[in-house]
Amino acid sequence: MTTSAVYPSLRDRVVFITGGASGIGAAIVEQFCEQGAKVSFVDIDATASEALADSIADRNLPRPRFIACDLKDITALQNAIGQVITSDGPITALINNAANDQRHTLDEVTPEYFDDRIAVNLRHHFFTTQAVHGPMAEAGGGAIVNIGSVTWLIGQGGMPCYSASKAAIAGLTRSLARDLGPKNIRVNSVLPGWIMTKRQVDNWLTPEGEEELMQRQCLKRHLMPEDLAKVVLFFAADDSGICTNQNYIADGGWV
Repeated sequence: MTTSAVYPSLRDRVVFITGGASGIGAAIVEQFCEQGAKVSFVDIDATASEALADSIADRNLPRPRFIACDLKDITALQNAIGQVITSDGPITALINNAANDQRHTLDEVTPEYFDDRIAVNLRHHFFTTQAVHGPMAEAGGGAIVNIGSVTWLIGQGGMPCYSASKAAIAGLTRSLARDLGPKNIRVNSVLPGWIMTKRQVDNWLTPEGEEELMQRQCLKRHLMPEDLAKVVLFFAADDSGICTNQNYIADGGWV
């Protein structure tokens, strides 16, 4: 994987990423490491996380720090953030990426399942921000990038709890941007379209889905995790220093 741009402001920047073991998260971890950032990430998949860190280090890039964490455990998540701040200094780029787009029907959802989907897909965005914004402000500011989704914009069915969570990220982003702007902290969200992670290809890319995608998407090619990671890099870097309070659609022209 190579990056198409180098952002000097990202070199040595302390970056914290949720859900970094695979898919979009792994691409984000790798590309921040390529920029020379000090990267830490959390995930529940220790095997995939360690393999990713090893592969990055084998390329003579800065090895990312992996911290095993179930981000539904907010205390553990905020403790992981505290560990990074103690070791590396204030986090000045926070990437809230972790999510799970498990399919579900309206009738099968229980209150417990609903709460679990909110915890997996939305709640951690708030509490990571709560943990980083103080030190980030003391460091002079920084950037928070929340990963949303276009599912709610296109009215995709089959996972209403996921779509509701992702729609809420847009509102949370705008509210936090207003509150944190005076501290020189920018908050944006990036809304991916159908990104061809291994999980998506293995589970949901059918010939019918491929046909619909190529009909609806302006760009007639697959969107890959590294495509989305490059957008995230821009919003984390000083080059986007006047950009905040935005929900940026990165879907190849589907919406």
